[in-house]
Amino acid sequence: MPTEIDLDAATARLAGVARRTPVLRSRLLDEALGAEIHLKAEHLQHTGAFKFRGAFNAIAALESNIRARGIITYSSGNHAQAVARAAQIFRVPATVVMPNDAPSSKRQATESYGATIVTYDRFRERREDIAEAILAEQHFTLIPPFDHPDVIAGQSTCARELFEDSGPLDQLIVSVGGGGLIAGVGSFIRQKFPNCRIIGVEPEGAKGLTDSLEKGYPIKSVEINTIADSLSPPFHLPYSFSICQKVIDQMVLVSDIQMQKAMKFMGIHHKLILEPAGVAAIAALQGPLKNKLKNQTTVVILCGANIDMDSWIKLTNINFFQINLINNIMTRFQPI
Repeated sequence: MPTEIDLDAATARLAGVARRTPVLRSRLLDEALGAEIHLKAEHLQHTGAFKFRGAFNAIAALESNIRARGIITYSSGNHAQAVARAAQIFRVPATVVMPNDAPSSKRQATESYGATIVTYDRFRERREDIAEAILAEQHFTLIPPFDHPDVIAGQSTCARELFEDSGPLDQLIVSVGGGGLIAGVGSFIRQKFPNCRIIGVEPEGAKGLTDSLEKGYPIKSVEINTIADSLSPPFHLPYSFSICQKVIDQMVLVSDIQMQKAMKFMGIHHKLILEPAGVAAIAALQGPLKNKLKNQTTVVILCGANIDMDSWIKLTNINFFQINLINNIMTRFQPI
């Protein structure tokens, strides 16, 4: 596995493959916060989340003969879909180790890209052990969800687009699971805007990186109790953690209720259907950071939208079909 993050190589590999997602504006958020809020719409990326950037870059970086043997990963959903789709593009086999309670919509999407799924009980088994057992029998290459230089480099390309589209930034707010996204975009932003404040957002029920940063080392077991399945890594790892230590200025926590309110807000006012992880940073804007962004240019990454409508309606407690009746409070988005 490579040890350095090659941002330029990642940009070249993803050119013409990854979608250049738009930066959106929200009048309501600007007025409520007294700030200039830019929303990087990574939920419009291939497979519905930013994860495609890292997965494709890591697979593309492999020698063709190694890549042809097949790919394996473990994920509860978004990275699984990204690896499956990237492998499909390269026409190589992919195996994904997924918990048996992963959202059915994410499992179905992963299978639709042609991946083989191996399930496990996350309360009794370790996904790493299962992957290692398969690797012992097969000659696959492991592409982990976040603790990999090429995965992190791929995620950084999102920040390069921000740099080109939004200009100088005062703050960058990023939802955090394993830390691959904030490590990647943070590495790029630190080069271009050294004074930009980088803030990570975790659920109160999955605050592994917050605890790791406080302790000074990546913790090996994270207690999980949150609706944000995409922000629920069971542990943190040294490589991505070491980058997070360097680039993150602050971590904030949001509750499940705050994420549910943010999902409802984005659905009603902006017609955006986002999963809990996708609005965690919005929840931070409306919660712990509400009075701390005045007159600041702030970018929020909308990191994912992989949620089925039944689950979204249940979490927001709103009938989706009523949204079109509330046009008088809609905000018009303008890509910039």
